[in-house]
Amino acid sequence: MDRRSFLKATAAGAAVLGGARGLAAPALAQGAAARTLRFVPQANLANFDPIWGTQYVVRNASALVWDTLYGLDDKLEPRRQMVESEEQSDGGKTWTFRLRPGLKFHDGEPVLARDVVASLSRWMVRDGMGQMIRAIQDELVAVDDRTFRWRLKQPYPKMLLALGKTNTPMAFIMPERIARTDPFQQITEYVGSGPMRFVRNEWVPGAKAVFARFDQYVPRDEPPSWLAGGKRMLVDRIEWIVMPDPATASAALQNGEVDWWETPLTDLVPSLRRNRNLVVDIADPLGNIGSFRFNHLHPPFNDVRARRAVAMALSQEDYMRAVAGDDTSLWKASASFFTPGTPLYTEAGGEILKGRRDIEGAKRLLREAGYNGQPITVLVAQDQAPLKAMGEVTDALLKSLGMTVDFVATDWGTVGQRRASKAPPGQGGWHIFHTWHAGADCTNPATQIQIRANGDGAWFGWPKDDAVEAARDRWFEATTLEQEKAAVEQMNRELFRHVTYIPTGFYLGFQAWRRNVSGVVKGPIPFFWGVAKG
Repeated sequence: MDRRSFLKATAAGAAVLGGARGLAAPALAQGAAARTLRFVPQANLANFDPIWGTQYVVRNASALVWDTLYGLDDKLEPRRQMVESEEQSDGGKTWTFRLRPGLKFHDGEPVLARDVVASLSRWMVRDGMGQMIRAIQDELVAVDDRTFRWRLKQPYPKMLLALGKTNTPMAFIMPERIARTDPFQQITEYVGSGPMRFVRNEWVPGAKAVFARFDQYVPRDEPPSWLAGGKRMLVDRIEWIVMPDPATASAALQNGEVDWWETPLTDLVPSLRRNRNLVVDIADPLGNIGSFRFNHLHPPFNDVRARRAVAMALSQEDYMRAVAGDDTSLWKASASFFTPGTPLYTEAGGEILKGRRDIEGAKRLLREAGYNGQPITVLVAQDQAPLKAMGEVTDALLKSLGMTVDFVATDWGTVGQRRASKAPPGQGGWHIFHTWHAGADCTNPATQIQIRANGDGAWFGWPKDDAVEAARDRWFEATTLEQEKAAVEQMNRELFRHVTYIPTGFYLGFQAWRRNVSGVVKGPIPFFWGVAKG
């Protein structure tokens, strides 16, 4: 029996038997149950610092607990969130921001401008756009309790996008004492500024995380739109129930033990759709781009020939069929680092991923790069179905090239910790890991941390290439759409020349929820505001 048949059979049996894990029905009164939303997240919430790392599961939980100065709406436009007003002066080199009145942290203390200054100062160290601002910063100071001023050495027109974007790390606002934590160390106190409090004493990593409505939160008086508008919570409590086994999650949703499943496995969607009590839909029309990430610090992939060898042999179709199945309406091979169907999409320079795969040519390049059979450490998250599938394809691919594979089957939280290590692969480091990047984050160079090639300042793998960085700078300097397109085409070419990483293809994912739940919207994040349970 193959993997897909096994999962379908297991899910069907579990649904009949009442759930593989036998979750007990919560002992809550009917009214209280209707005010509690039980959600199955994409992965375990193993850590809870949205600045220290870039995992989407941490970002998604953090969007409940911490607020941002601006928020991206469903038109991908930044709108005011915690900010009441902003003003530019000195030819765009000085920004003055004023906070909305009545903002409070979860400990009851007011949100002050000095909290914002400390939060932004920590965020700038770890974020790509933040690093750009930091490089041209003259000063960032609190003027009074509700006003802060950012003075730059040169204009930065994309300031509001930087403060409101969805990609990680987002510029969440924390109390000053917490924001003063070293950005390369995790915070240990979780006092938020957003619509839900983190119930730390009920957090069981690997099992559950709980959020409770913060009664003193003041939403904007506007309709919600993604991270923008009024974040009105219509439930009192949200319980994240970690279920790494897809068949278990499927059974729990069908039996009403949970209300909403963030990432149902594509293979299980037909059985979910047959249940009249469920709604199944595409989670985000902008989809996802799979990622094959190299460590550029250690042999053999510190040599571009070794990276190019893998790209010559890699079949995006193999990866996408493993991730999304045989329905080609759900995926496409895409020789691009940008989101298909968006204005800047290009496949310039992507010939290496097209046509017949050259296994023998790849083997020759590996020999030229000096590969001599050393183990290649591949970190594979078993609790993330897309990453598990990609890891299995990579295992077969590398072996077909004559490479020895050290296949590290682990959980996503451990991958998130280990990928931050620059140690040699045999001493706790790594060569390869897989992830995905939301299509909403790949529409332009500004919001893509993964395409930076600035060495120590780059994302995990720490690639360094001046031509990639120069093409990125050209995009920031562009004043017309045509100039932006030309810069992105050059950047796509340089990224493939350098093989910064390999996009494994574009795919759509699903989400599923019970019919008594309303207000679920499509987007790159599960937006809980406006969601009600009947």
